[in-house]
Amino acid sequence: MTVLHLFAPTRASLPKFAKSAFKSASKPAAFGISSFFLLRRGFSSYLVTPAELNEALKKNPPTKISTDPRVIPLCASWFMPNDPEKRTGIQVFRELRIPKARFFDLDRVIDRHSPYPHMLPSAKEFAAAMSELGIRRDDTVVVYDSKELGIMSAPRAAWTLKVFGHPNVHILNNFRLWVDQGLPTEYGEVYTVECGPYPIPEMDAEKVASYEAVREVALDYNKEGAEGVQILDARSSGRFTGQAQEPRPGLSSGHMPGAINIPFDTVLDPETKAFLPKDQLKKVFEQKGVDPARPIISSCGTGVTACVLETALEEAGVGAPEKRKVYDGSWTEWAQRVKPSDSLIRKVGS
Repeated sequence: MTVLHLFAPTRASLPKFAKSAFKSASKPAAFGISSFFLLRRGFSSYLVTPAELNEALKKNPPTKISTDPRVIPLCASWFMPNDPEKRTGIQVFRELRIPKARFFDLDRVIDRHSPYPHMLPSAKEFAAAMSELGIRRDDTVVVYDSKELGIMSAPRAAWTLKVFGHPNVHILNNFRLWVDQGLPTEYGEVYTVECGPYPIPEMDAEKVASYEAVREVALDYNKEGAEGVQILDARSSGRFTGQAQEPRPGLSSGHMPGAINIPFDTVLDPETKAFLPKDQLKKVFEQKGVDPARPIISSCGTGVTACVLETALEEAGVGAPEKRKVYDGSWTEWAQRVKPSDSLIRKVGS
């Protein structure tokens, strides 16, 4: 998908449906009282269960002929650049997906002029991406991850939609459970979808932490009178301590002064890879010493799994939303921009 064809009706690549999917999509969707409230209020929680999404898709399918608000499943599968099986998001999307799902490419809906991966696109580029995906502003979007990983990159895609003010966005918790519960799936190559205009939104900069802001926090660490902003780092323990290499060649590992290491899989069920229940999420943050009264910045390698922590914080009710941010550039930007003389890369034992 290209972000250059901004708002003219275009055709974007999406999965090719089986014939049965075309048949079901051609039938008028039932629109009862429950459907009305689903469309107007969205789901009751930011995290959506497989059963809830399946029921919503029956009532409000993402058909192009519908003029009513629809429920759109959006696959945001993504794998680390050093994935041992060399998998890609589009590959697993073709192999198995929710019927009528669309694919959000985390490596393409970005700021293409930035030297750092996964930086937020401009509002104009974001609107173009939504337009080419055939997503309307009044659609309810439910983002999900690959069955293999459970939860990893979907929170980043969902957070991106939230930053640009999409009214109704949720995360499926999760596709692995969807498959295990025998809910509908499909596979195959891409098909085309008619796309329309998506208004250029305003970016909510209050949700985003810049390098300059994080640097100020790190320099103020342990200083008297400092605001006491907490930096949560979602990377693995080895990368955080500096004992393991970063997946991107030439990048130093380690951590920011005062950062708290909470590997993103800590907030996931070890078996299903779905988010833990709220009470268990609260316990994770309590045990890590996170103070809900103080501001929080979530970070990781490139701003992807930082959004897993941000989602867990939201689900657990830890920290006021207006006091939580995600460091967009995260460690990849940090390790390339800090000066050695600043001593802002810490390693355990050094």
